[in-house]
Amino acid sequence: MAARQSRPKGPAWDRLDLAPVVLLLVGEPVVGDRAVARLVRAALERDRTTAVTRIDAEEYGAGTLRTLAGPSLFGEPRAIVASRLHRMNDAFLADALEYVAAPEEDVVLIARHDGGTRGRRLLDAIAEAGYQRCEIPAVKTDADKAELVRSDVAGAGRTMTRPAVEALVDALGRDVGELLAATSQLLADVDGTIDEDAVRTYYAGRVEASQFAVADAAVSGRAGQAVALARHAIATGTPPVPIVAALASKLRQLAIAAAQRNRPPRDGDPAMAPWQRKRALRDVGSWTSEGLAAAILAVAQADAEVKGASRDAQFALERAIVRVASARGR
Repeated sequence: MAARQSRPKGPAWDRLDLAPVVLLLVGEPVVGDRAVARLVRAALERDRTTAVTRIDAEEYGAGTLRTLAGPSLFGEPRAIVASRLHRMNDAFLADALEYVAAPEEDVVLIARHDGGTRGRRLLDAIAEAGYQRCEIPAVKTDADKAELVRSDVAGAGRTMTRPAVEALVDALGRDVGELLAATSQLLADVDGTIDEDAVRTYYAGRVEASQFAVADAAVSGRAGQAVALARHAIATGTPPVPIVAALASKLRQLAIAAAQRNRPPRDGDPAMAPWQRKRALRDVGSWTSEGLAAAILAVAQADAEVKGASRDAQFALERAIVRVASARGR
C-alpha cells in the first residue's frame, strides 16, 4: 500500500488570509494565541461590525455552530473562534463536519487544534476541502526562541544586537510568553538599537542569576560565583531542577563541541545555534575528556537527587556545581 503523503504546512501564521475556514495546528500556545488574535483583528479591520464569538469544542452544545453562523438579524459578518479542538466532544465533531461541507457566507471559522489525534476526521475534512491550514511548531530550542525575539523586533522596525538576544533568551527563555512580553517591553522602553546593556539594565537580576549564568560560571571553573548565583536564583524563584538541567545542557554542548572541534558542522550533527557552537568551542578548550566525563557523571547524579533521591536538593545542586567547576582542566 502506498505511503500516505504528508500535507503541506501551509502559510506562516502571520501571513494567513481570512477564509471561510482557517485551521490552526498549534504546537506553541503563545504563538497560537497570536495567530488567533491576528485573524480576529483582520476580520474587524475588514468590517468593524463583525460579530466575534468564541466556542469551546470540549464544552460544546449540539447545534451551537449553525446557530452562530446562521443569517443574523442585521446581516453583519461573523468570526467564530473554536478552541480546544484537541479535546472536542462528539457533538462538536458532528456539527463541524457538517458545517465544513457547506460553510456560510460572510463567516470566518477559526478552528484551533493543540495537538493529539482527537478529531482527526475533522482535520482531514478541512484539509481535503482545501481550506487554509497552518502548522505552528513548538518552540523548544534556544535558537527557536532567539528567532522569535528577532522576528518581533524586526516586525517593529527595530534592531537588537545578537548578544542582547542571547542574554534575553538565557534569562527568560524558560517561558516563551514571558520572553515575548519582555521583548515588547524593551521595544516600548528602549530607543534605537537594543543592546546587551539595555537587557541587563531591565532584567539584571534575571540575567545574572539565571540557570544559564550558573552553568556558564560552573564550566568556567568559577565555583564560588556559580554557587552564589545558584543561591540567588533559588531565592528569586528558580528551583534546583532547571539549574541542573542547564548544567546538563551546557556540558552536552561542550561534548558536542569536543567531537566537532577539528571539523565543520555536518548534516546529522546535534542541533546548536551558531552562537552556542562558537561559545562551546571556546569553552571546551579548557576541558579534557576525563574532566568532561567526571562533570557529566556529577550532574547525572545531581539530576536524580534534585528530583527526589536526596532530602536536600539545594545541597545536591551546590555539590554538583563544585564538582563541575573542579573538573575543568583536570
